[in-house]
Amino acid sequence: MTKLVEAIAKSLVDSPEEVVVTETEGNQGTVIELRVAPDDMGKVIGKQGRIAKALRTVVKAAAIRENKKVTVEIIKE
Repeated sequence: MTKLVEAIAKSLVDSPEEVVVTETEGNQGTVIELRVAPDDMGKVIGKQGRIAKALRTVVKAAAIRENKKVTVEIIKE
């Protein structure tokens, strides 16, 4: 899953070298944290959160195929 999130995020941003994706196991399933450069935050979130929602939908669909519960969090720094 992290490779999927990383590939999508890198294709969206101006600074792909600053994209950091981490995966942690939690009580509610897997949490994927996405960090990007501050200037690229708007590109990852999109207008009214549409891109972020689409990213979460794609990851959720891929997770369902593997019978997993995955949450994507976009981290501001």
